[in-house]
Amino acid sequence: MRYAPPGLCVNDFALLRDEDGTYAVLHLQGPWTAEFDHLRMETSFGRATSTDLVGWKPQGPVFGVGLPGRFDQQAVWTMHPVMHGAGMAMFYTGVSGLTADGWPVQSVGLAYSERTDGTGWRRHGTGPVVEADPRWYRTGAQMAWRDPFVVRDDEGDGWLMAVCANDASLPVETGGCVGWATSDDLEHWTVQPPLVSPGDVDELECPVLERLDDGSWLLIGSIGATRGFESWTAPRLRGPWTRRGPLGPTGSYAPRVIAAPDGSRVVLHTTPRQVGLTDTGDRCRGMLAQPKSLVVHGDRAPRLEWWPGLDAWLGEKTDQPTLHAVGDIDITGPVEVTLRSHTDGRRSALAVGCDGENLWITGPDGTRLGETVLAAPATTLRVLIIGEYVEVYADNVFALTTLCYSGRPAAWSAVTGDDRRTIPVRPIRLPDPERDDASAIWPGP
Repeated sequence: MRYAPPGLCVNDFALLRDEDGTYAVLHLQGPWTAEFDHLRMETSFGRATSTDLVGWKPQGPVFGVGLPGRFDQQAVWTMHPVMHGAGMAMFYTGVSGLTADGWPVQSVGLAYSERTDGTGWRRHGTGPVVEADPRWYRTGAQMAWRDPFVVRDDEGDGWLMAVCANDASLPVETGGCVGWATSDDLEHWTVQPPLVSPGDVDELECPVLERLDDGSWLLIGSIGATRGFESWTAPRLRGPWTRRGPLGPTGSYAPRVIAAPDGSRVVLHTTPRQVGLTDTGDRCRGMLAQPKSLVVHGDRAPRLEWWPGLDAWLGEKTDQPTLHAVGDIDITGPVEVTLRSHTDGRRSALAVGCDGENLWITGPDGTRLGETVLAAPATTLRVLIIGEYVEVYADNVFALTTLCYSGRPAAWSAVTGDDRRTIPVRPIRLPDPERDDASAIWPGP
């Protein structure tokens, strides 16, 4: 359901599917810490495998920083492997050091493998294959040229790379953009002006380009300020791009799209944790969350829905207190659903509320942990809790997520006006319930 390598946190990642159907995730990994160190936190890529995108088995590191003096000597960040001949080509972010004011100097490198399982990488040369062009992109303080994502160009036989960059024509606080470059051979790239530059985003990280069934394109980008992600659509890679708004709520980040075992498109993303596993701990890099179905219909905005592939991990309905569970609530008026109680059993420690278009999650003493305004009044809610992690789907659409380390399991109860009713839940079977390390799922108080 959620994955991080033993003792470490997960950050950005890439997904692969081998010919035998085995999935592999390559991911940035680093220690638990509230303060991020650009040069020491993420120096290798971890790898894990799965047959179903839910249960992941750690397989150890597969790639690390380059030799001293090279463009990737200090850190290696977000990667994207693509099929190349009988093997793969992987584009990745290299960090050579810091600018005078302490900002990481970023560029994009290339590695090849004769395998398709995410292992066996060897670098192409000793330098980057593409760097930010100062004609269009910031290259000094607050520069960005990272998170490469490469697809076949739809206007020829070459390739197109999207990257997280900063538009030099805008203030740094609003210059977050998707930069791009083109290539005929994967090794020689021509940088182009920004592909998408909204003008109101500080960072547009981890861009994803997905070709849809009708030949049009979907762009997903993570927004630094909101810690969620948004979507754009276009008839061609070069645009024009239409902004479609939020796709993943605050607390979901760095998404990737892949075909599920049944062939449908799903999105996986990261979710944070809190240092010390307490409500007062600072947020830090976290874990890989379970898949959501990606739904795109015509001119409607894309959305993420509950993925039916998770149903196999759910048990029979029960009224008993359960720490990891999924429950469904029909809404006939303003409702508040208690999910966990304080140790005295009489007060709510975790609850979800909805009064139609307003949806929120509260923690101890009614503190708002998250809230959103829905596009239309909801008629049903689906709530998922795995350890401290909470997700809410409104009319089957992923709408809200948060973290809560307070309280103990309780029978779920919904209050609407003077009416109180018990909500049956389906317990969640964890893929690896015996794990006992810093990255294990929070076991409760």
